[in-house]
Amino acid sequence: MAVAARTAESAEPILRLRGVGRRFGGLEAVRDVDLDVRPGERRAILGPNGAGKTTLFNVVAGEFPPTSGTIELFNHDVTFMPARMRVGLGLTRTYQTSRLFLGLSVEDNLYLALVGVEGGHLRPVRLPGRDGTLRSQAREIAERIRLQDQLGAPVRNLSHGEQRQLEVGMALAGEPRLMMLDEPAAGLSRAERVQLTEMLLGLEREITLILIEHDMDVALTVAEYVTMMHDGAVIVEGTPAEIRANQLVHDLYLGRGHYERR
Repeated sequence: MAVAARTAESAEPILRLRGVGRRFGGLEAVRDVDLDVRPGERRAILGPNGAGKTTLFNVVAGEFPPTSGTIELFNHDVTFMPARMRVGLGLTRTYQTSRLFLGLSVEDNLYLALVGVEGGHLRPVRLPGRDGTLRSQAREIAERIRLQDQLGAPVRNLSHGEQRQLEVGMALAGEPRLMMLDEPAAGLSRAERVQLTEMLLGLEREITLILIEHDMDVALTVAEYVTMMHDGAVIVEGTPAEIRANQLVHDLYLGRGHYERR
């Protein structure tokens, strides 16, 4: 992992934010954020509730535009580009709240994600001549996310952790170059967090990963570089070891018990 991290450091950023801010009326949810993410990097964006993490994700993904600053993605200025066009460039994401089809099977959810990538809006659910190929791809993704034994299971019958794995799989359906995960470990048991962490560590290096996470153990295990936010702004960046040793981070987020255990 260290070799890959050094390689990423020498590459040009695939995501570059300069002075990015977002207001909602009088509330400045994100302010003056500069951020560089390089190819193959594993980046965690951490901070307490209200720090601006999800708002920043939404701005990067194109859910709404920034009120200040610029965003470059894969050398394209995407500051005001619609979300669907950013997906076309290679960006996919998950959400805090599940967006799965609970009444359908694991395979059907992955299949529909692939259909969406193929055709976008207003396309038939079945694509003549492509149905078999897409079903095969859905099964391959199920193996990557360790749900190959649950292909026919209704999603509502999956554990919460397995549903989180499926959400990652649906993001993988877009063949992302950059994948953003919003609190993938939220609500998971200890065993489920371990399995999720192993799955994320096993992702191909061709996929750059950014995750928001409240579980510090998951975040600091998966990430090679960490951005800490507070009150909408970036307050410190560094490696997981530097973040663990940072007194400001310790005081604001980790608490003395966690710090001393490290």
